[in-house]
Amino acid sequence: MPAVVFHNVSKTYTGARGVFHALDGVSFQIDRGEFFGLLGPNGAGKTTLISILAGLARASGGSVTVMGHDVVDDYAAARQALGVVPQELVFDPFFSVRETLRIQSGYFGIRHNDAWIDELLAALGLSDKANANMRQLSGGMKRRVLVAQALVHRPPVIVLDEPTAGVDVELRQTLWQFISRLNRDGHTVLLTTHYLEEAEALCGRIGMLKQGRLVALDRTSALLAGRASTMLRFKTDAALPPEVAALARVTGRIVQAKARDAAEVETLLARLRAQGVKVEDLEIGRVDLEDVFLEIMQGVEAPVAATAGSAA
Repeated sequence: MPAVVFHNVSKTYTGARGVFHALDGVSFQIDRGEFFGLLGPNGAGKTTLISILAGLARASGGSVTVMGHDVVDDYAAARQALGVVPQELVFDPFFSVRETLRIQSGYFGIRHNDAWIDELLAALGLSDKANANMRQLSGGMKRRVLVAQALVHRPPVIVLDEPTAGVDVELRQTLWQFISRLNRDGHTVLLTTHYLEEAEALCGRIGMLKQGRLVALDRTSALLAGRASTMLRFKTDAALPPEVAALARVTGRIVQAKARDAAEVETLLARLRAQGVKVEDLEIGRVDLEDVFLEIMQGVEAPVAATAGSAA
């Protein structure tokens, strides 16, 4: 039995401008023990899909199950199997960190679990803040508490919705070490993030949403291999020739341009030399997930078949 199944999920909103399709027939499943990445630009439908999964929104069509429990018909069991770390910092300012975690445990009918709470506090670097009031914590510490709240009832499925947005490097490393450990212990993880290097490093399989539709679904290695090409990265202060600019992604002084093979690399560099473009810090490597993501989002992709499931 898969950990999570989305079957033909749709969500529509009706307003003054007509009907808006936030989700349009999204279907895929996440196997038990997977570390799955859900990617897409802002407005693609990621948070809407997670809200439906968590029971915070009702799908207009289709169904969602968690560990075999329908999120509508068997809501209590589905929610018990799910731990969600939201994007927003939501907290009660009147309780300490430990009290917050005990109260969260109570929502799931769990008592006398201080040993697990202590383990969570230690793993997330919160032990010295256990008795601090929530309103006294920094933003990064509050986000650590949100993670602990999501895990306090030991859910088999963990959902991380942009968990490292705006947090420091130390928290990111602490969080991923702990979540990776839980994943190795058998927990299923669903991650949405705009940090694509995190998704590439952590996720065994990735789905991509675009305008409410699933446009890519495959193992991370297969997504990278399927679009394998050479990537040139260099710095320059000069304007690029139009034929090079059309192939490049420019961030400040950093230019990234794709080439299919060695001959195309030579041609590209020759064009730069012919135009007098001074190149600094030239690197030649392979494409990464960000390159694949941009190619898919900028291209015209056919929706993934509704029967798409886990990769072999």
